[in-house]
Amino acid sequence: MMANKRIDQPTGTETVGHEWDGIEELNTPLPRWWLWTFYATILFAVVYVVLYPAWPLIDRATAGTLGWSSRGDLARELSKAEAGREAVFARIAATPIEQLPASPELMQAAIAGGAAAFKVNCVQCHGAGAAGYQEFGYPNLNDDDWIWGGTLTDIEYTLQHGIRWEAADATRVNYMPAFDGVLDAGQVGAVTRHVLSLSGKAQPDAAGAEAFANNCAACHGPAGGGMPVMGAPALNDAIWLYGGSEAAVKKQILAPRHGVMPAWSGRLDPVTIKMLAAYVHSRGGGQDPAPAAPQAAPTGDVAQGTKADTDG
Repeated sequence: MMANKRIDQPTGTETVGHEWDGIEELNTPLPRWWLWTFYATILFAVVYVVLYPAWPLIDRATAGTLGWSSRGDLARELSKAEAGREAVFARIAATPIEQLPASPELMQAAIAGGAAAFKVNCVQCHGAGAAGYQEFGYPNLNDDDWIWGGTLTDIEYTLQHGIRWEAADATRVNYMPAFDGVLDAGQVGAVTRHVLSLSGKAQPDAAGAEAFANNCAACHGPAGGGMPVMGAPALNDAIWLYGGSEAAVKKQILAPRHGVMPAWSGRLDPVTIKMLAAYVHSRGGGQDPAPAAPQAAPTGDVAQGTKADTDG
């Protein structure tokens, strides 16, 4: 029902002229500050539409007169970050891996980069925490037991050329012979007990020690300390690649299992491999390089000849 506009007596405000079941609406004006704010937002929207991307089109949006875009801004930020990384990568590339620890800042950068590369390329076998999988013979990289040596240069070489990777000519290779048929059951049991005794997991066995000396010490050493130069693992610690139970050790003696690790040269760039080596070394079990033996300084004519040869 339409009603004539009138002045509401209690408030002194004009009504809008509408009535619904006796309820009338007052024509209360908006506050001036609210109106000016509303007009300002309209003006801001118009300016924004002109300056920045605003209207979506089929395959793009209006560009705006400033030419700004969130993608372009992100690209600039990424480019800046990439430039910073390239500078660090260049320093890592120019630094021999054995000299990285001398620069703690550079070493930490290499470890951080190696951690990222490890998550992409290595966790499938060694696990997210680098603890390995004993069931499959994937080694734990957190302990201090290294078949081929655990210095930075040793780890880098292993990453570059792999283990028993036929596609790499310089891959690390060792094969333990199967003693099934070479040793009888009694000898195998005795050698197993002797091997376990080296790490305190069994009582010494004289017959096993003799069989070990005749068949195993040439690679694993008389005391079972291993020979990294041959890739023969240490047997006198409590760390086992395929398990340290009596059954597991006996199985390895009779029919050895040999794992394979791919060579990463050609798959990863040299800097990434160097950073991976730094990360693996930092896990807690990395070895320091053996100190170089001191050499006597040459004297007399020999010293002069050496100097001349160096200068030449």
